[in-house]
Amino acid sequence: MTKEQVLSLLEGGDYVSGQRISELLGVSRAAVWKAIQQLREEGYTIASGTNRGYCLTGRPDLLNREGVLRCLGDHPWAAHLIVLASVDSTNTYAKALAAQGAPHGTVVISDHQTGGKGRRGRSFSSPKGKGIYLSLVLRYDVPPDQLLCLTAVVAEAVRRAILEAAGLETGIKWTNDLVYEKRKLCGILTELSVVAENGLTDYVVPGIGVNCGQLPEDFPPEVAPMATSLCQALGRSVDRCQLAAEMVRQLYRAAGDLLEAPEDWMAGYKAHCITIGQDVKIVRGDRVQLAHVDDMDQQGALLVTLEDGTTDKVLSGEVSVRGMYGYV
Repeated sequence: MTKEQVLSLLEGGDYVSGQRISELLGVSRAAVWKAIQQLREEGYTIASGTNRGYCLTGRPDLLNREGVLRCLGDHPWAAHLIVLASVDSTNTYAKALAAQGAPHGTVVISDHQTGGKGRRGRSFSSPKGKGIYLSLVLRYDVPPDQLLCLTAVVAEAVRRAILEAAGLETGIKWTNDLVYEKRKLCGILTELSVVAENGLTDYVVPGIGVNCGQLPEDFPPEVAPMATSLCQALGRSVDRCQLAAEMVRQLYRAAGDLLEAPEDWMAGYKAHCITIGQDVKIVRGDRVQLAHVDDMDQQGALLVTLEDGTTDKVLSGEVSVRGMYGYV
């Protein structure tokens, strides 16, 4: 018997007698009591009462493989799920696995990153016990230009996961941030490797960082004015294992649709993209241009009108787009 088996029997939220647990698992009442004590020591809140048994009333905020698998159930990517207590960067870890032949659908999740990475060489704050840091190995035997909408599709998948698991409607700042009330809630970094001999994609790794439990003081000073978390937005904590599992489910669906049927994902992205219709600054290296965002095409490129009246197409890999007066 394991404490995980006892925990599974308490999942329904009702009282289960020690005798019933003992009979179902074929163990002694003393062994049941020991498992209950171990679960309590790990932070689970388990009520008990004479002639009633045990009832699970609260969970610790643990992000571990057992918890994610419990929420994920029988899923095609479950066998390739890796959950780490800490890592320098889930993207770096996933890319190393990919280079060693890790299959499509390998998922790397960590509770903490010591060197989280953002776009354009920036760092991504990744404190222990506060977020979900997830990277995914995807393999598509196609030229890289067929994957231009990948980051947008991933962003829409994560938006749907947050809505489903936490009940929070979020927006998307082009091209790779999820936002709530003009503050960053999630960042996405996509990295790609190409086979030199034929120019086709070897693997692509989208990395996702979701702020879950941070309070304002948990963010670095330079980030705090533009960042938020699910906890702050909802006024309550979220089950990180449940959210991570829902992210895996949505990413699985999105990855399956990416090449043949991305239209629904792109339509969702466009409908929730807060950048469309705004006046923005387009930053290309040292050059800054003012523009109005008119629309977005099916590959996720912004269609803009510049100050001089000419139109342009802005691709995600070449620029940074900022609001006229701040982050968004």
